[in-house]
This record gives sequence, C-alpha cells and structure tokens, in this order.
Amino acid sequence: MTTLVFADSLNNKIKIGPRALSGMNGFVQNDSKKREAGGVLLGRFLIGINDVIVDHITVPMAGDKRSRFGFFRTKHAHQKRISEAWASSQGTCNYLGEWHTHPEDDPYPSAHDLTSWKNKLNLDRFDSDFLFFIIVGTVRVNAWEGHRNDGQFEKLSLVPIIQA
Repeated sequence: MTTLVFADSLNNKIKIGPRALSGMNGFVQNDSKKREAGGVLLGRFLIGINDVIVDHITVPMAGDKRSRFGFFRTKHAHQKRISEAWASSQGTCNYLGEWHTHPEDDPYPSAHDLTSWKNKLNLDRFDSDFLFFIIVGTVRVNAWEGHRNDGQFEKLSLVPIIQA
C-alpha cells in the first residue's frame, strides 16, 4: 500500500503520502531486536477543505533516545528540519504532528504517549487547532487527532482506497 487515508467523525481526512508512509514503514518493529522509532509529520493543509496531506516525515536522528518500548526525540535536530521545510516551501509545509512505532500488531497509545501528546498540544507552536499522532504497529497503522481547545483525542478511521 503506497498511501493511507484516515477520516475523523466529520469526514475530514488526513492522507499519508507515499514518501512519508515508506519512511515510517522502514522502522516497523517486526523483529525483537528493533527499537522504537519516530519523528514529526510535515505536510500541507488543503485550501477550501479541512483535509491535510503528510508529504514528509523526520526519522530518528542523533541524540534521539530509542529502546524496544520507548522513543524520545530531541527537539533541536527535528526542529531544524521543520524550519528548513517551512522555509524551502515558502510557508506551505507545516508541522502536523508526531509519529512513532510500537512492537504490537494493532497499536494504541500508552499512558506515556497520551501525556506526551497533551504536552505537545499545550506547548508546541503549530498553525491549526489540532495535531495528528500516528502509531505504526507490526500489522496496522493507527492515527489520532488531538484537539488544542479541549485536549481530547479522537481515533481516526481508516478509509478504504478503491483501486480503479
């Protein structure tokens, strides 16, 4: 599968583009020696509708902390990539949220994940009222939308892609 599309309860969509999905899939924890990985989601808001496209991601960088059951990303290296993407796109490539892996088939956020996500909603600077959080499991990819105004998270539904 080269893209994934998720929808919220209002049918607003987030499309994970092929480059971003390929990057995340490269870190699937399908072996007991593989450590969690993660980074940020970078992409575009589509004008006139409430959909977004994730075009790029960052991947683990020097200074990130990785273990079998944990990932902590350093701010500076990833922020540099966010700033570079913003500048080179003339302000159209935005920070959209975070992604990381879990060593489970159908991944769900841990208590630590939810606390981290709430902190991001409260402390990070971003140009919308929401951030997306993606967890890549060994079989499935799941996504959540976090809302800045109330700190709540909505699990997004995978939208079937019909091949012509």
